[in-house]
Amino acid sequence: MALFTVIPLCLVVYNAFTNTGGTFTLENVASIFDPVNSKPLWLSFKMSLVVTAVCFLLSFPLAMVLWKYSKNKNSLIVMVFILPMWMNFMLRTLAWRLILLNNGFLNHALVLAGLNPVYLMNTKAAIILGTAYDYFPFMLLPIYNALVKIDKDIINAAKDLGATGFVILKRIILPLSLPGIVSGITMVFVPSISEFVIADMLGGGKVYLIGNVIEQAFNSGYADIHLGSGLSLSLMGIIVISMLVYRFFDKGEEGSGIW
Repeated sequence: MALFTVIPLCLVVYNAFTNTGGTFTLENVASIFDPVNSKPLWLSFKMSLVVTAVCFLLSFPLAMVLWKYSKNKNSLIVMVFILPMWMNFMLRTLAWRLILLNNGFLNHALVLAGLNPVYLMNTKAAIILGTAYDYFPFMLLPIYNALVKIDKDIINAAKDLGATGFVILKRIILPLSLPGIVSGITMVFVPSISEFVIADMLGGGKVYLIGNVIEQAFNSGYADIHLGSGLSLSLMGIIVISMLVYRFFDKGEEGSGIW
């Protein structure tokens, strides 16, 4: 375990705080504040928030619907959403590329319907769509798992006492599903903020995210592993903060308290 986790992490930390001569420096970590790097970081942050919001707005209502079905139907329907995850990540992204190309499936369908084509390829919208699609199950499943642990007798008791559907949602369902929501947000936001493969394939190099900056720092002809390590360490700090937020909300078992 140490070979694959601790040692690489130590190398990243070492390279982040040293220069090519091995001298201690904060320049690599501080480079995150350079406009060349801070702008892609800020864009990545905003796009990750949008991706997370899209995943949540789609996942929560769907999880509610799945929760209301019988157990046997649930297993089959949930499997439908898991199956695409068995496909290779690159193939899923390539499929979106074929859909969004200017002469792709989407525009062919729009033209056949008598509508004007839309040109989403190589835009932020294309990256958001592809990223949201790839990480959607990571939002859906934690929320669904939290919902199925809610005792429906509590819901029935609230109805008997005259609570409206909105009150039940606000006072019972949302609080009891909060650990699943926070878990889903963490599982979507953290990896999407460092995403660069989808940005390359659907953004065509026209949308530059922090993941692309780090990838080029390590792999370009002018590779600088110290700069790449410094930027990576900054992103790791964001991940740690996200996990701390998750731990703050995830107090004990899901479905353990009501506002």
